[in-house]
Amino acid sequence: MNWSEEGAPEEEMLEVEVSEQASDQTLDQGLYQGDCGELSLDARRVLVQLLAGPSLDGQRHSKLWPILIRDEMAIRSRLSELFLQLVIDRDLQVAFTRQAETGDLEVPRLLRRANLTFLDSILLLHLRQRLTQAEAHGDRAVVSTDEIVEFLGVYEQAGNTDRALFEKRIHASIEKIKKHSILRKIRSSEDRFEISPTLKLLFSAEEIQALTRIYHDMRAAEASSEQDDEMQSGEDHE
Repeated sequence: MNWSEEGAPEEEMLEVEVSEQASDQTLDQGLYQGDCGELSLDARRVLVQLLAGPSLDGQRHSKLWPILIRDEMAIRSRLSELFLQLVIDRDLQVAFTRQAETGDLEVPRLLRRANLTFLDSILLLHLRQRLTQAEAHGDRAVVSTDEIVEFLGVYEQAGNTDRALFEKRIHASIEKIKKHSILRKIRSSEDRFEISPTLKLLFSAEEIQALTRIYHDMRAAEASSEQDDEMQSGEDHE
């Protein structure tokens, strides 16, 4: 009787040890043949989305967002090994990666830099300001293609005789911004877009003010030059 009572716990302990060994073997096998990763399947999906870019947000990636928050430190660690930094805004539910600031340390760059034209930059500033205005009133930041064309039309160079070419450049800028998911098409609408809150993280308020002053000065200088040309033309006619 006493032997039986003492033997039972030993059997249970043996079963637990065997179960733990089986669990370890399952982990060693990984998710697929040759897999030596440590992240869960869901966490890997989050990592892939961040690397594929341009962003991960709670609206479009509702299943991935809670995984990102849960496994944030593990995902940050993996990104750091690639010299990348994870940027998260929990209020906006937006996250993306950017190249880490490594100082004098020379490191390879994984992320490609997007070359912006003058119109691209102006458009981004305009969308950033629209986003700020909409948030201040508690509205969605929505813009249409016609509104963008009208706004950028102010920056058409004086003496331009090819309006069609200029509008083609405007539409090319719109497509570039759409490609980076900063403009997201609204369902049931062909030419209306919602501005992604990601743009708020890409440009700080200070950067927006500095760039806006630069472009305003450029526009003022161009307008002054146009006025001088008109005056000179008038004098020539006299």
